[in-house]
Amino acid sequence: MEKLIRGIHEFQSHLFCAQRELFERLAHGQHPDALFITCSDSRVNPNLITQTQPGDLFILRNAGNIVPPYGAVKGGEDATIEYAVAALGIRDIVVCGHSGCGAMKALLEPESVRRLPAVAAWLQHAEATRRIMSENYGEEAGDALLLDTIKENVLVQIENLRTHPAVAAGLAAGRLNLHGWVYQIETGEVFAYDPNHRQFRPVVEAAQGEVPAPQRLAATRAI
Repeated sequence: MEKLIRGIHEFQSHLFCAQRELFERLAHGQHPDALFITCSDSRVNPNLITQTQPGDLFILRNAGNIVPPYGAVKGGEDATIEYAVAALGIRDIVVCGHSGCGAMKALLEPESVRRLPAVAAWLQHAEATRRIMSENYGEEAGDALLLDTIKENVLVQIENLRTHPAVAAGLAAGRLNLHGWVYQIETGEVFAYDPNHRQFRPVVEAAQGEVPAPQRLAATRAI
């Protein structure tokens, strides 16, 4: 806690003063560029990775960057997505997984969360990911299996996004785009799903068009 308090003091004494004009402007409202859906993992910092400022990203975080299908859970995910798209006019939604994701590891090893009933129940919203891995990646194991699970999960959650009315309406009107990313903690690289090549490629090389509706990975091992 002392570290957090020292950080607040540093922020107020130095950083806030240097950007006072920005914060005064933000006090009158927000106009973020994108909804960024990612994992709660403490190693993932969306603003650091994207080098964005306060007010640039509307962020939704949970274990495993999971988006329950619309109506499956009446909670924060539904409300956050709806507000971002319908109220804030977000034009881009990014679902960003990351290497070494503990939630995806638990999805592959359900016995590891046997004493964590809330976590086990939450991971049921990624059952489609688990089933895809079980039936299509039987020859993989270890780190390769985990990485492919992380990537497949990003695409599954994008499909779940499409079930949300505000998202469906935005997509139909052509005013909304969905993007799938994977962040490599150990290298700092970010890979984006390229709909033209049907694989994850370095974000600066990947086509930045919308991820098309259900299309399983043909070359998910590209990372």
